[in-house]
Amino acid sequence: MPARHSIASPLRQGPQQGANVMNSRVSAHVDTFARDRLPPPDQWPELSFDLPELRYPDRLNAAAELLDGGEPGRPVFRTPAGETWTYGELRVRVDRIAHTLTSTLGVVPGNRVLLRGPSTPLLAACWLAVLKAGAVAVTVLAQQRPQELATICELARVSFALCDVRHVDDLVQADVPGLRIATFGGDGPDDLLGLPSANGARGPYEAVDTAADDVALIAFTSGTTGRPKGCVHFHRDLLAIADTFSSHVLRPRADDVFTGSPPLGFTFGLGGLVVFPMRVGASALLLEQAGPKQLLPAIAEHGVSVLFTAPTAYRAMLGELSGRYDISSLRRCVSAGENLPEATWRSWHERTGLRIINGIGATELLHIFISAADDAVRPGTTGVPVPGWRARVQDTEGKPVPDGQRGLLAVRGPVGCRYLADERQREYVRDGWNVTGDTYVREPDGYFRYVARADDMIISAGYNIAGPEVEEALMRHPDVVETAVVGRPDEARGQVVVAHVVVAAGARRDGEALRAFLKSELAPYKCPREFVFLDALPRTATGKLQRFRLRTLGDQQ
Repeated sequence: MPARHSIASPLRQGPQQGANVMNSRVSAHVDTFARDRLPPPDQWPELSFDLPELRYPDRLNAAAELLDGGEPGRPVFRTPAGETWTYGELRVRVDRIAHTLTSTLGVVPGNRVLLRGPSTPLLAACWLAVLKAGAVAVTVLAQQRPQELATICELARVSFALCDVRHVDDLVQADVPGLRIATFGGDGPDDLLGLPSANGARGPYEAVDTAADDVALIAFTSGTTGRPKGCVHFHRDLLAIADTFSSHVLRPRADDVFTGSPPLGFTFGLGGLVVFPMRVGASALLLEQAGPKQLLPAIAEHGVSVLFTAPTAYRAMLGELSGRYDISSLRRCVSAGENLPEATWRSWHERTGLRIINGIGATELLHIFISAADDAVRPGTTGVPVPGWRARVQDTEGKPVPDGQRGLLAVRGPVGCRYLADERQREYVRDGWNVTGDTYVREPDGYFRYVARADDMIISAGYNIAGPEVEEALMRHPDVVETAVVGRPDEARGQVVVAHVVVAAGARRDGEALRAFLKSELAPYKCPREFVFLDALPRTATGKLQRFRLRTLGDQQ
């Protein structure tokens, strides 16, 4: 077992915080990069562990806890092709991968390991193995392009990667110095499960004795500046989201079958398709293609009972609910990623009899913290604070505003924002509260109603897209002189990305050429749906870009 290192844990304790939370713990990490780059103590949010189930022991390995959640013979992961993994089979595969990580690849506790691929049982097994070995999982989307991957690897100082063999080319092209890549899902001798130690070390792998507040996960989200932010989460955080939202609002059962559209690279998908079902010994159907056209037949064929997706998908599926698919197995529908319109909620309820569980979450806080289910649902609102969480609406000075008045949403709970060496920590955490960047109203009955995003983030079909990141990519095109990217309201997607572009004199105003260029630079969902060509961008007398004017412009192509 690697030596433990005593590392300060800068917890800001709330008045209700459990006594088991210590001010310092002995870390199992040999590589302390992630812990060393946590925000300074005075920039941490206050944490509270009011519920008895949130008072975790000082030593905790989240992967070991989740793997112990189901009986060996019960199913845990399913695929559309009919493949089923049991909890017992998953434990064997996770242990083989963990042996390979540590014995063959040389991973030590605290190393960051990039995980890339579509949602498959093997990707989930790799994630669990990384945590069980005491390393830090950095899960990215299969869609992300070389430049995006290179930036993430640079920020998280990634030196190991486990990648689906079908998606390894972009990772190779990222040309990350010193990155050691092992592929999975293939049948060659270099495949992760075919490496020597995987064949030679088939016995159980003893989980690394991590502290509850050892770093387990770095999830990257784009900020309004376009520079990705690494959200650092601990082993106990992964259990806390299951023991708050899932346990108290979703209330899953061991015989449930989960599925959904969010990939495991999103914390929405990681929680809904891995953590939540495994916490109660249930199973999940993992879909590589999970658009609206795939979800309904998957629900019908596999008896899905719990669905996670975005409002866009619920709207799209309404048109297919004609009796063609038997979705009688479905009992829980969760919506997050963007605001759920009341009209969508009511239409879905009229067609299916099911009350969508609306919710707001954030990568910074790992999962959903305001929601409501069953008779507690109020259509048109997000809900109330999930048990274990507190929320309020405040002004820009941090003072609470009266019910019925708009302000900034601020929350506290067992999980808090901790950016990896990022000055934007000061913007998100203010006076111990996590300020999410959303404008909300708290109604007199205590329900929270979404108004709008408070920043320039574009939310399209459940994806968070930073306009400046798209602008930066567009500026790499030789014909682009300047550009500004904004979101425009769209009935189907919530918002669509619109790029306003000024090109060099004599250059063609060719939106399709720019779109083709961006597809090699960015994940497809970030690429603008429309290009508006202008002679100049609107600016103030001091040269500041007036984004609000761009949002009102029509299509000027």
